[in-house]
Amino acid sequence: MAQNKAAENGGFSFTRTGSMGRQGLPKIQTHPEATSEVCHDDSGTPVKAKTIDELHSLQKKKSSQPTTPINGKQGSFAAISEEDRQKQQLQSISASLASLTRETGPKVVKGDPARKSEGQKATHVEHHLYDASLFGVSDSALKFTHILYNLSPAELYEQAIKYEKGSFITATGALATLSGAKTGRSPRDKRVVKDEETENELWWGKGSPNIEMDEHTFLVNRERAVDYLNSLDKVYVNDQFLNWDPEHRIKVRIVSARAYHSLFMHNMCIRPTPEELLEFGTPDFTIYNAGQFPCNRYTHYMTSSTSVDLNLSRREMVILGTQYAGEMKKGLFSVMHYLMPKRQILSLHSGCNMGKDGDVALFFGLSGTGKTTLSTDHNRYLIGDDEHCWSNNGVSNIEGGCYAKCIDLSKDKEPDIWNAIKFGTVVENVVFDEHTREVDYSEKSVTENTRAAYPIEYIPNAKIPCVGPHPKNVILLACDAFGVLPPVSKLSLAQTMYHFISGYTALVAGTEDGIKEPQATFSACFGAAFIMMHPTRYAAMLSEKMQKHGATGWLVNTGWSAGRYGTGNRIKLAYTRKIIDAIHSGRLLNASYTKTEVFGLEIPTEIEGVPSEILDPTNTVSSLIFIWFLLI
Repeated sequence: MAQNKAAENGGFSFTRTGSMGRQGLPKIQTHPEATSEVCHDDSGTPVKAKTIDELHSLQKKKSSQPTTPINGKQGSFAAISEEDRQKQQLQSISASLASLTRETGPKVVKGDPARKSEGQKATHVEHHLYDASLFGVSDSALKFTHILYNLSPAELYEQAIKYEKGSFITATGALATLSGAKTGRSPRDKRVVKDEETENELWWGKGSPNIEMDEHTFLVNRERAVDYLNSLDKVYVNDQFLNWDPEHRIKVRIVSARAYHSLFMHNMCIRPTPEELLEFGTPDFTIYNAGQFPCNRYTHYMTSSTSVDLNLSRREMVILGTQYAGEMKKGLFSVMHYLMPKRQILSLHSGCNMGKDGDVALFFGLSGTGKTTLSTDHNRYLIGDDEHCWSNNGVSNIEGGCYAKCIDLSKDKEPDIWNAIKFGTVVENVVFDEHTREVDYSEKSVTENTRAAYPIEYIPNAKIPCVGPHPKNVILLACDAFGVLPPVSKLSLAQTMYHFISGYTALVAGTEDGIKEPQATFSACFGAAFIMMHPTRYAAMLSEKMQKHGATGWLVNTGWSAGRYGTGNRIKLAYTRKIIDAIHSGRLLNASYTKTEVFGLEIPTEIEGVPSEILDPTNTVSSLIFIWFLLI
């Protein structure tokens, strides 16, 4: 009877015998023999772990290793064991981090030093360049340098949040981070080694972006960067690719001290598959990013605590004194401006998209002219937003991601970029609500040069792989700060070359240190800061390709009309999109035109959706100013 009663109460019964509970209430006693359908044990099989560390180790399963070499080819890693493959990989990284004169390469081991308790197997090697007894041993040679190799975005989030002050997850899931004192590139601190190989190939002297340094000074800075990286408990190593054209792909290795930098380059370079990593081997180019550590200002050629150094003969780049991630991106772009023309391939500072009929358009322009915005068009396939190559095979994107300006970003104006800012994206120097983590893209407290770096596949209409046929339209974008250029003009081949070499635009606030408002500038090839050879070399290649493939040139002003900056108005993005749409569709090619008296620029008389009065600058400013501008 008692058993049935207990069952009615779910396996428990109240008893009035024995000791009483609190406040005179009867104690509850459990009847183990009760077979209750209400209270039952649903915990399942107990976990196998004996300790909390064991339990944590069960949470993550080991990533499966690829077994089939890419494309069915037998490579250097294809026929060896996993342990030997790991050793070869670490030997390659140790060689990259080796001092050139003083000691052996560092002892490197894979994995996070903070996770030794998770049962990591320590596969470590050291790379010997010299007999260590001849040079002595430094402290860094007595320790292990932990290599965090090609981490996933989730792993890099964990590293950034835990170890890098100023890292937060925004409301949309992006990683917000700070680039330190430098919030833009430092072109005056960029140096290129002048040696026997580059002396006659590169553009040197007045007007050139290439400020020379000698081999010895580069090695001094390289040693400083390598020593700094080897002094750390851990460094991040990314092995990735440049150029989506497999025939002309470049292997790059990025060694950095910050998870932010590793995630940035994970997004911006082409991400290898596990099978491709098996075949990676020795990189074609290596970046040593020791940006948290300054250069020695007493070193020859140094003018500040920042130095960004390129050695094209050694295929290496050293970064000291700046944590701005854009230095890595643009440094590699400069490298491609050197390597590709040597293969008769034109490297381009341009965006690129393709219509559904296969018509490709190139968008040339400096930062802030609208390259990223205008090439990201939901009605067309995106091939890339910034850096491309034009070879005999057609066009190909150099990068694996996009680097979009965020200042005043809105979902209505730029929905594709807005929606791309999610988990995996890096947002630099943005301001957000301390509670909700909602980003305020209009806020300029840190800098106007707020940026988002995201994989290109975050754009829904991205064309993967990022390659396309030969371009039909070549669009030169200029952000005219004086309001005298027409919103659009059709160019002859000769005019296209003139404006391509001139590269008139305005430096927009925030894209470089010290720029607070737009300043007129002439940047050869719409990217003089990145080109390595004389502008005429690139212009001749562009002219040849445009003529061969029948491409049309256009000059589009995304800057001001009805007056200069401060008095006029910036041309509305909606108007510019209407102009670009008319170019894509072919309507503008057959429109009615008037010619300017100087240089014969052809200006359309009307474009659907664009006020006719803004098409001709003489309607908004004096003809005298316009003629004067074209003559200077």
